[in-house]
Amino acid sequence: MTTILFEPLMQQQPQIAVFGAGHVGQALVRLLSTLPCHVSWIDEREGQFTDVPPGVTVCQADDPLDQVQAMPAGSYFIVMTHHHPRDLQLCAAILRRGDYRYFGVIGSATKRQRFEYRLEGQGFSRQQLTTMRCPIGLPDVKGKLPAEIAVAVAAEIIAVYQRSSAPESV
Repeated sequence: MTTILFEPLMQQQPQIAVFGAGHVGQALVRLLSTLPCHVSWIDEREGQFTDVPPGVTVCQADDPLDQVQAMPAGSYFIVMTHHHPRDLQLCAAILRRGDYRYFGVIGSATKRQRFEYRLEGQGFSRQQLTTMRCPIGLPDVKGKLPAEIAVAVAAEIIAVYQRSSAPESV
Protein backbone atom coordinates (compact mmCIF):
# COMPACT_ATOMS: atom_id res chain seq x y z
CA MET A 1 0.00 0.00 0.00
CA THR A 2 1.34 3.40 -0.95
CA THR A 3 0.74 6.39 1.26
CA ILE A 4 0.69 9.80 -0.37
CA LEU A 5 1.16 12.81 1.84
CA PHE A 6 0.02 16.21 0.73
CA GLU A 7 1.70 19.24 2.18
CA PRO A 8 -0.54 22.30 2.29
CA LEU A 9 0.71 25.13 0.12
CA MET A 10 1.44 28.30 2.00
CA GLN A 11 -0.11 31.22 0.22
CA GLN A 12 2.21 34.15 0.10
CA GLN A 13 0.64 37.31 1.43
CA PRO A 14 0.61 40.19 -1.04
CA GLN A 15 3.07 43.03 -0.55
CA ILE A 16 1.14 46.27 -1.06
CA ALA A 17 2.69 49.73 -1.37
CA VAL A 18 0.27 52.60 -0.87
CA PHE A 19 1.72 55.94 -1.96
CA GLY A 20 -0.22 58.76 -0.34
CA ALA A 21 -1.50 59.41 3.16
CA GLY A 22 -4.42 61.70 2.40
CA HIS A 23 -8.03 60.93 3.33
CA VAL A 24 -8.44 58.12 0.80
CA GLY A 25 -5.00 56.66 1.59
CA GLN A 26 -5.85 56.61 5.28
CA ALA A 27 -9.18 54.88 4.66
CA LEU A 28 -7.57 52.35 2.30
CA VAL A 29 -4.70 51.51 4.65
CA ARG A 30 -7.11 51.02 7.56
CA LEU A 31 -9.09 48.57 5.43
CA LEU A 32 -6.05 46.75 3.99
CA SER A 33 -4.61 46.31 7.48
CA THR A 34 -7.51 43.96 8.28
CA LEU A 35 -6.60 41.66 5.37
CA PRO A 36 -3.87 39.01 5.10
CA CYS A 37 -1.29 41.23 3.40
CA HIS A 38 1.79 43.33 4.15
CA VAL A 39 1.17 47.05 3.73
CA SER A 40 3.87 49.66 3.24
CA TRP A 41 2.46 53.18 3.50
CA ILE A 42 4.58 55.88 1.90
CA ASP A 43 4.28 59.67 1.96
CA GLU A 44 6.83 62.46 1.96
CA ARG A 45 4.84 64.85 4.16
CA GLU A 46 5.51 65.05 7.87
CA GLY A 47 2.59 64.60 10.22
CA GLN A 48 0.45 62.53 7.84
CA PHE A 49 0.75 59.27 9.76
CA THR A 50 -1.35 60.07 12.81
CA ASP A 51 -3.40 56.87 13.07
CA VAL A 52 -1.32 53.92 11.85
CA PRO A 53 -3.02 50.53 12.09
CA PRO A 54 -1.06 47.65 13.63
CA GLY A 55 1.11 45.74 11.17
CA VAL A 56 1.45 48.59 8.68
CA THR A 57 4.98 49.71 7.80
CA VAL A 58 5.22 53.49 7.53
CA CYS A 59 7.80 55.26 5.42
CA GLN A 60 7.98 59.05 5.63
CA ALA A 61 10.43 59.35 2.73
CA ASP A 62 12.10 62.44 1.31
CA ASP A 63 11.90 60.70 -2.06
CA PRO A 64 9.06 58.16 -2.34
CA LEU A 65 10.54 56.95 -5.64
CA ASP A 66 13.16 55.05 -3.63
CA GLN A 67 10.38 52.94 -2.15
CA VAL A 68 9.32 51.73 -5.60
CA GLN A 69 12.65 49.94 -5.91
CA ALA A 70 12.54 48.70 -2.31
CA MET A 71 9.42 46.59 -2.91
CA PRO A 72 9.81 42.93 -3.91
CA ALA A 73 8.86 41.59 -7.32
CA GLY A 74 5.16 40.80 -7.62
CA SER A 75 4.13 43.69 -5.36
CA TYR A 76 0.90 45.64 -5.59
CA PHE A 77 1.36 49.39 -6.16
CA ILE A 78 -1.33 51.96 -5.42
CA VAL A 79 -0.59 55.58 -6.29
CA MET A 80 -2.77 58.23 -4.65
CA THR A 81 -0.56 61.11 -3.59
CA HIS A 82 -1.56 64.74 -3.15
CA HIS A 83 0.49 65.85 -6.14
CA HIS A 84 -0.16 64.93 -9.82
CA PRO A 85 3.50 65.44 -10.88
CA ARG A 86 4.57 63.06 -8.08
CA ASP A 87 1.95 60.54 -9.24
CA LEU A 88 3.39 60.73 -12.76
CA GLN A 89 6.95 60.18 -11.48
CA LEU A 90 5.80 57.17 -9.45
CA CYS A 91 3.95 55.75 -12.46
CA ALA A 92 7.08 55.98 -14.61
CA ALA A 93 9.19 54.28 -11.91
CA ILE A 94 6.66 51.47 -11.44
CA LEU A 95 6.23 50.93 -15.18
CA ARG A 96 10.02 50.83 -15.55
CA ARG A 97 10.12 47.96 -13.03
CA GLY A 98 7.45 46.01 -14.89
CA ASP A 99 7.39 43.15 -12.35
CA TYR A 100 4.31 44.14 -10.36
CA ARG A 101 1.19 42.07 -9.79
CA TYR A 102 -1.07 45.12 -9.65
CA PHE A 103 -0.52 48.78 -10.42
CA GLY A 104 -3.28 51.33 -9.93
CA VAL A 105 -3.55 55.11 -9.88
CA ILE A 106 -6.38 57.09 -8.35
CA GLY A 107 -8.00 59.48 -10.77
CA SER A 108 -10.40 59.95 -13.61
CA ALA A 109 -10.39 58.79 -17.22
CA THR A 110 -9.11 62.28 -18.08
CA LYS A 111 -6.15 61.87 -15.72
CA ARG A 112 -5.42 58.52 -17.33
CA GLN A 113 -5.39 60.11 -20.81
CA ARG A 114 -3.01 62.87 -19.65
CA PHE A 115 -0.72 60.35 -17.99
CA GLU A 116 -0.73 58.03 -21.00
CA TYR A 117 0.22 60.92 -23.27
CA ARG A 118 3.07 61.98 -20.99
CA LEU A 119 4.29 58.44 -20.35
CA GLU A 120 4.25 57.62 -24.07
CA GLY A 121 6.42 60.72 -24.49
CA GLN A 122 8.87 59.12 -22.04
CA GLY A 123 9.07 56.02 -24.23
CA PHE A 124 6.56 53.69 -22.56
CA SER A 125 4.65 51.46 -24.96
CA ARG A 126 0.89 51.06 -25.29
CA GLN A 127 1.29 47.52 -24.00
CA GLN A 128 3.04 48.77 -20.85
CA LEU A 129 0.36 51.41 -20.30
CA THR A 130 -2.44 48.84 -20.46
CA THR A 131 -1.06 47.33 -17.22
CA MET A 132 -1.75 50.61 -15.38
CA ARG A 133 -5.19 50.63 -13.77
CA CYS A 134 -6.72 54.12 -13.73
CA PRO A 135 -9.25 54.87 -12.47
CA ILE A 136 -8.85 52.28 -9.73
CA GLY A 137 -11.52 50.40 -7.86
CA LEU A 138 -14.52 48.34 -8.86
CA PRO A 139 -16.39 50.43 -11.43
CA ASP A 140 -19.83 49.64 -9.99
CA VAL A 141 -18.92 51.42 -6.74
CA LYS A 142 -19.48 55.05 -7.66
CA GLY A 143 -19.21 56.74 -4.25
CA LYS A 144 -16.91 59.70 -3.67
CA LEU A 145 -16.40 59.35 0.08
CA PRO A 146 -12.91 58.17 1.13
CA ALA A 147 -14.36 55.02 2.71
CA GLU A 148 -16.37 54.20 -0.44
CA ILE A 149 -13.32 54.64 -2.66
CA ALA A 150 -11.23 52.55 -0.25
CA VAL A 151 -13.77 49.71 -0.33
CA ALA A 152 -13.84 49.76 -4.15
CA VAL A 153 -10.02 49.69 -4.36
CA ALA A 154 -9.61 47.02 -1.69
CA ALA A 155 -12.22 44.84 -3.42
CA GLU A 156 -10.33 45.16 -6.71
CA ILE A 157 -7.08 44.16 -5.00
CA ILE A 158 -8.76 41.19 -3.33
CA ALA A 159 -10.12 40.07 -6.71
CA VAL A 160 -6.64 40.28 -8.27
CA TYR A 161 -5.09 38.44 -5.34
CA GLN A 162 -7.71 35.68 -5.35
CA ARG A 163 -7.39 35.25 -9.11
CA SER A 164 -3.62 34.84 -8.81
CA SER A 165 -3.78 32.34 -5.94
CA ALA A 166 -6.70 30.24 -7.23
CA PRO A 167 -5.80 26.61 -7.84
CA GLU A 168 -5.50 25.49 -11.43
CA SER A 169 -8.59 23.73 -12.85
CA VAL A 170 -8.12 20.18 -13.99
